[in-house]
Amino acid sequence: MKDLLWLIPLFPLLGAAVNGLVGNRRGWSRRTTSAVALTGSGLALAAALAAIADWAASVGTAAVHVNRVFTWIPAGFGHTTDGLLANLTIDFALRIDALSAVMLFFVTFVGFLIHVYSVGYMHGEGERPYARYFAYLNLFMFAMLTLVLGANLAVMFVGWEGVGLCSYLLIGFFFEKDWCASAGKKAFIVNRIGDFGFLLAIFWTVKVFGTVDFAALQAAIESDPARFAAAATPIALLLFVGAVGKSAQLPLYVWLPDAMAGPTPVSALIHAATMVTAGVYMVARTNFIFRLSPTAMLVVAVVGGLTAVFAATIGLAQNDIKKVLAYSTVSQLGYMFLAAGAGAFSAGMFHVFTHAFFKACLFLGAGSVIHACSGNQDMRTMGGLKKHMPTTYWTFLVATLALAGVPPLAGFFSKDEILAKVFAAGSGDLYGFGTVYLLLWALGLAGAFMTAFYMFRLVHTTFHGEFRGTHEQAHHLHESPKSMTVPLQILAAGSIAAGFLGMGMFGPKLNWFEGLLHPVAAPVEIEGHHVGVGVEWLLIALSVGVALSGIWLATRWYFGPEAFARPQRFAERFPGLVTTVANKYYVDEAYDATVVAGTMKLARGSWEFDARVVDGAVNGARHLTVATSFFSGLFDLNVVDGLVNLVAAAYGWASRGLRRVQWGVAQGYALVMTVGFVLMVAAALWLGR
Repeated sequence: MKDLLWLIPLFPLLGAAVNGLVGNRRGWSRRTTSAVALTGSGLALAAALAAIADWAASVGTAAVHVNRVFTWIPAGFGHTTDGLLANLTIDFALRIDALSAVMLFFVTFVGFLIHVYSVGYMHGEGERPYARYFAYLNLFMFAMLTLVLGANLAVMFVGWEGVGLCSYLLIGFFFEKDWCASAGKKAFIVNRIGDFGFLLAIFWTVKVFGTVDFAALQAAIESDPARFAAAATPIALLLFVGAVGKSAQLPLYVWLPDAMAGPTPVSALIHAATMVTAGVYMVARTNFIFRLSPTAMLVVAVVGGLTAVFAATIGLAQNDIKKVLAYSTVSQLGYMFLAAGAGAFSAGMFHVFTHAFFKACLFLGAGSVIHACSGNQDMRTMGGLKKHMPTTYWTFLVATLALAGVPPLAGFFSKDEILAKVFAAGSGDLYGFGTVYLLLWALGLAGAFMTAFYMFRLVHTTFHGEFRGTHEQAHHLHESPKSMTVPLQILAAGSIAAGFLGMGMFGPKLNWFEGLLHPVAAPVEIEGHHVGVGVEWLLIALSVGVALSGIWLATRWYFGPEAFARPQRFAERFPGLVTTVANKYYVDEAYDATVVAGTMKLARGSWEFDARVVDGAVNGARHLTVATSFFSGLFDLNVVDGLVNLVAAAYGWASRGLRRVQWGVAQGYALVMTVGFVLMVAAALWLGR
């Protein structure tokens, strides 16, 4: 099966084609649409599991297997000096190794569960929108699987652009609403900024290495790292620009919260569990380039650390249940990049893996709540849902504890691994930036506290206390159908169990996940430095203590008889701070006033230049031509035609004079001849004398 990797993305592509082309016809029922979509995603899951098993059994988990499907771009650029661009050939090739196997598993597994969940969540849609939704969802899985399996930067970029397109389509799914359509366009445009950086990185890679194949790139760098060290920094930074856009880091994070305009399962699949982690995956996949550039590594770490804390502060004051989870996603992506920037690529990918389970569970749980509350997303009008939705509540609580980093749930192991690796980078003075990494570790701890606080604020506000909505909404409160609750239960189980694959604090032998990824994404070793066992346990205790402190403070403020009293007093005491954070630091407004307004002014100025300068020059040339033609007409009429007419008049005058001697009488002609003859004789005699 490892030689048929192309079947994995093909199955959802066929499902998308069938529902997209036939699903809008009459007689094509929701049941048929669901069957096609689930078959496409289910077969992709089955094929992925079979391929992973075949790969592990036949070549081993430390090996790389490449399936070359066909030659995509054949050689034809010719030879250049030093072989930098000699016979460039790009194959449409798919690759399975430990890194892609991990992504392959949870993309297909979580993706299939979200497809199942969507059957219940989208049941109220009409048949045509229903088919369109599942066509987009299947198409997304095709694009994401192409991205994950790509054996070179070019194939990865195809999947990269594909998930960007599907993100636009699914965010703007309810395009009849202006704000949904605007959110889709915002996501598309912001991602294009990052994608431009990625594209430049591909061009630069071709220029320097003469190939875009991952195996060939890694082999070239390992054979002569000094030769490529200078080019590593610009290439790595341009790759990271693409990752910043796709994975919503500062300053290109603004599209992800607005992406909540799409259906909630979309938020779970694309904007929490899979697509937004593509940037982290790309950095981990190209880690051999980033290792050559301490500058690029530091930039990745700083951007990730600042994003983790910045987004967490915004999550503290959001009241839309999906917006809280959206900013949580931005923050957690920051932790993943923080790990990668500290050289702990496997730790970052471990958090990608665990995050897929608990964040998908949280988004689907939020969808269950919204479904029960008749589309309402404002937590201030919820409350008391625990008794009405017990399955949703308990699965949501498990995922929240995992995200908050409470042991022994999955998020505890992965987040603690990241903080430990960043602390080790700081204490070991990685790349000579030890102080910076220690500051980033402190920021990571602060972010962990805020994460625990805002997530339990969400839990208490939504599920505890009394229901604060309308009587009509209270009448419709109910648990979601099994098609929605069963995926929640499976994801909650994953939120518990996934962390045990990477128990690094209990020794390297128990960190199975890092051992699996070591051949393709080994951590950067700090020579002569090792954090002692005592320090590791102190860091663990500190991390858990920070998380429990956040939970305790949120419970004190939002649970019990005095719920909401303390935050109300805090808001009254610091109104400016609360308003600023609630309005997301006015970043969108700042972008509107600068980037958007500047773009509009540039467009207006371009129009004015076109209308007044370019069109003015054209119109001026027209007026000059008309004026010139007028004077040319006068010259032609009065001079040229005058001369022609003068010649004609002269000939007419001459002809009138000459015709008088031609009167037509023979005797007259004889007389003239005689007179002429006499005159000639007389003249001759006179001259001869």
